[in-house]
Amino acid sequence: MSFSSLNDVIHMGGHGLYVWLSYGAGVAILSYNLVAPKMKQNALMKRLSQQLKREKLAK
Repeated sequence: MSFSSLNDVIHMGGHGLYVWLSYGAGVAILSYNLVAPKMKQNALMKRLSQQLKREKLAK
């Protein structure tokens, strides 16, 4: 399949909305799968750091 203009690429023969929404959903899911573990790790490290500080103050 070849396209003669950028407009043809965007419209994809009348299916552009579905194609681009699918690409967008895929990118969103992949991005979440890359970012979420790091955010959870940061939250865990912060929580553990606060817990360690509380334990040191209790002694």
